[in-house]
Amino acid sequence: MKTPPPDTFEGQILALLPSLRRYSRSLTRSDTEGEDLLQDCVEKVLARRGQWRGINLRGWVLTTMTNLYRNARRSSPRNRLIELDAAEEMANPDAQSDPLERLRLEQALNSLSEDYRAVLMLVVIEGYSYAEVATMLEIPIGTVMSRLSRARQRMSEHMKADNVITLRRPK
Repeated sequence: MKTPPPDTFEGQILALLPSLRRYSRSLTRSDTEGEDLLQDCVEKVLARRGQWRGINLRGWVLTTMTNLYRNARRSSPRNRLIELDAAEEMANPDAQSDPLERLRLEQALNSLSEDYRAVLMLVVIEGYSYAEVATMLEIPIGTVMSRLSRARQRMSEHMKADNVITLRRPK
């Protein structure tokens, strides 16, 4: 199969796949469900390319993915926690990283509601501005800032609460 040129619509979608994969996995908390969401999103975007206005393709695709995820959640509500094996692809893994720290981070991410997790992933991992996230998720910018602040606070509290060894200064 021939790779499309980067200046074509298909080439631009292809370049977005790593970012879309991270976001889909963070929303679904599952590799397999994330891949399904990614596939559904790409299929829908390619089928509806005529609806794209030519501005901010990445934002348009992420908005489509968010809406697909929300619609799927409405039609089949379930709250289950799944380990985030995708974390290896989200960041460069440190060869000497602490496996317990990674587990605590996964648990902290899984403890966030989907609204907080979506905002955290879009701002912190994907690097979008508050205004861009507000537009993508169709919420006010103040709500984005509030959710991000609360997500960071809850992550911090979760990481502190699970600290196994308390560090003390030597006397």
